[in-house]
Amino acid sequence: MVADKLTHIDVEGNARMVDVTDKEVTRRTATAGCQVIMKPETLSLIQDGAVKKGDVLSIARIAGIIGAKKTSELIPLCHPLLINKADVQLSIDDGASAVVIEATVRVNSQTGVEMEALTAVSVAALTVYDMVKAVDRGTQITDIRLLHKSGGKSGTYEAE
Repeated sequence: MVADKLTHIDVEGNARMVDVTDKEVTRRTATAGCQVIMKPETLSLIQDGAVKKGDVLSIARIAGIIGAKKTSELIPLCHPLLINKADVQLSIDDGASAVVIEATVRVNSQTGVEMEALTAVSVAALTVYDMVKAVDRGTQITDIRLLHKSGGKSGTYEAE
């Protein structure tokens, strides 16, 4: 039964926060990524620093870091973590007419940081959208996914 494998569901089917008391503290790292696809003209505005709201990539980077730090306030069953590293990188892919976002988060903890990395790229992407929506409401946030995770009992995961 699938419910037997869901760690955030108790035997009665109720949502719960997982008890990590007896888990070993290990270094845990997660990297997530996504793309924000837009019109080439909109991407040019970002590259030229001509977006009226300001420096899109710098502001989105800061927003992503804040998102990683606030994940437990946004995702109800996430544990609050003392984050050792939150690195958010944004780059331009002219061929795809996109801003590519990657976030790596690291902790020494009893639980992983996948949600923090995923939240970081999501918040950074939403910030990009917010900053360009006045000129390109068709901008799309795509491919939000976990790219890598390491540490803990389940070991390492690498996306294909």
